[in-house]
Amino acid sequence: MASLVKITFCGGTGSVTGANFLLEADGKKILVDCGLTQGTKLADDINWDSFPYNPKEIDILFITHAHVDHLGRVPKLISEGFRGKIYSTLPTKALALPMLEDTAGILSKNRDYDLRDMYSPENIKLALSLWQGYNYHETLKISENLEVSFLNAGHILGSAMVQFVLEKKKILFTGDLGNSPSMLLPDTEIVNDIDYLVMESTYGDRNHESRDDRRKNLERAIEDNYKRKGTLIIPTFSLERSQELLFELNELVENNRIPVMPIFLDSPLAIRLTEIFKQFKSYFNESAQKAMVHEKHIFDFPGLHETLRSEESKMIGNVANPKVVIAGSGMSSGGRIVHHERHYLPDPNNTLLLTGYQAVGTPGRLIQEGVKTVHITGEDVIVRSHVVTITGYSGHKDSDGLIDFVENTSDSIKKVFVVMGEPKSSLFLVQKLRDNLGIDAYNPERGESVSFFC
Repeated sequence: MASLVKITFCGGTGSVTGANFLLEADGKKILVDCGLTQGTKLADDINWDSFPYNPKEIDILFITHAHVDHLGRVPKLISEGFRGKIYSTLPTKALALPMLEDTAGILSKNRDYDLRDMYSPENIKLALSLWQGYNYHETLKISENLEVSFLNAGHILGSAMVQFVLEKKKILFTGDLGNSPSMLLPDTEIVNDIDYLVMESTYGDRNHESRDDRRKNLERAIEDNYKRKGTLIIPTFSLERSQELLFELNELVENNRIPVMPIFLDSPLAIRLTEIFKQFKSYFNESAQKAMVHEKHIFDFPGLHETLRSEESKMIGNVANPKVVIAGSGMSSGGRIVHHERHYLPDPNNTLLLTGYQAVGTPGRLIQEGVKTVHITGEDVIVRSHVVTITGYSGHKDSDGLIDFVENTSDSIKKVFVVMGEPKSSLFLVQKLRDNLGIDAYNPERGESVSFFC
């Protein structure tokens, strides 16, 4: 007998961030992800709104990976009465606590909101007590007819696609799909028997540069900055992007591909997360595992300085140029990078290197689009520095990669729901899937529900 399935798109539509999907199947109410919406500021008003469902009625929450736009509202879910189980991979569970605590620290500086409504220490502690970690491909029996497993998404350490199997039909939520091949992680798993697909579309309308071009462009940016005797500042996401950059810089330094200069990792969160990375070496790809056997300090090379305390961060300005500063956050919407940008952006000898996705309205996006004055930490800062974008460091599949991913399961797929992208990216991918593969693809709106039988 066919079973009715209902999916409600509670977040992650019309935007790259804020993933939150409600699946109702076989008598269970299940959430996939519960993330913060990130735009011009981390504390966007929408994050403080009530959920469009009763958290007390949710049985299980699955978290695809540890980025805050996928788990950042979990403490609020707790505050509104959720007491079900939280499931993720083991690395995601390990990364969750530092990610949540860091976000609480950032939000605590915003006096417009009462953190007790979302990010109290008690809510975070309770969330972790409900959390269970699993390996990839470990089968979880949720109900009589519903089974779930995690597949490797290849996006960040521990990132997963969540596969539901109901009446022999497969429903897959991709989370974020990795830009494979990665220097650190295995490739995104190939799926070829999915019936219904809920997929991301961050780069649904454009492609990345090649890996070779990426490394050449990184070398060139470092060398050009060195010749100008400037400071190269790199806003970066503390989780995965920082570790990938360290891995890449380690290769360049060890092989004498770049001049010797001080390189600062100015991110307490990235430093803390890197230690967790070292605990999960078995989740790295084969080449990264081999490198970590031969080189004990793969995330620590000559010239690298970790500035954990704020006093150490402030002292970076006293270090003679040329130098490189890696700091969070990746979209320049908070963290230590904003202080470096305020200091270094007005100097034409310096360089701002953007290596990740810049959401609409964020300072990083505005600078990328060519504004000459940007508002940072309460003041207008003139942008005279060089601005360089390297797209190959994105942790997301590009347009061709997303289409290839769907093509592998095109023989079985009945419908694709395209989410987690700006409207133009999502709609472009929808059209490409229809035109190139003849697949029924659709871009749902926020709050919309769809039902089908399995």
